[in-house]
Amino acid sequence: MSPELLDAARLTARDGLPGAFAESAHRVLDGLVRGGAALGWVDPPTRAEVDDLVDRVLTAARQGDAALRAAYLGDRLAGFGYWLRYARPTHRPHADLEKIAVDGAVHGHGVGRALTAALVEDARQAGIEVLTLDARGDNTRALDLYRSLGFREYGRLPDFVAVGPDRYDKVFCMIDLRGPAA
Repeated sequence: MSPELLDAARLTARDGLPGAFAESAHRVLDGLVRGGAALGWVDPPTRAEVDDLVDRVLTAARQGDAALRAAYLGDRLAGFGYWLRYARPTHRPHADLEKIAVDGAVHGHGVGRALTAALVEDARQAGIEVLTLDARGDNTRALDLYRSLGFREYGRLPDFVAVGPDRYDKVFCMIDLRGPAA
């Protein structure tokens, strides 16, 4: 079954943002972080942190400075992702793909690919010239996915990410959207 992808406007109409969506997003993030996912948290985020995150992204999206996508399989949130435009005036043509979070129960079913591809297209439509992201070096599935969609590595900080005593590289990737769509 392929996921139904909703942008922020359609998501608002469906789920009455941020409440129901933030609750489902919290469930997804909690499960992923508890399982050791590389999403920027060592401990699962609180519901209040997820509420704040959703509010921040939605506010930016209303101003044209972000895109939010959610993937549903039936009535269940299977994953979500977003990008945010850089705030610095000299960096305004660029954005950072900050999160792609896919429920562990549906890994390998194309949800991450569908979300990422939709967010890249949203960035292109918004006039973003360069879309960047960073990933933990051991997150090889995500890095392979990003490469397959046209992202390329442009830098790496060895042993930069600390999770307890473990250290991981921080890998920087980008896709140049100034040319014609691939």
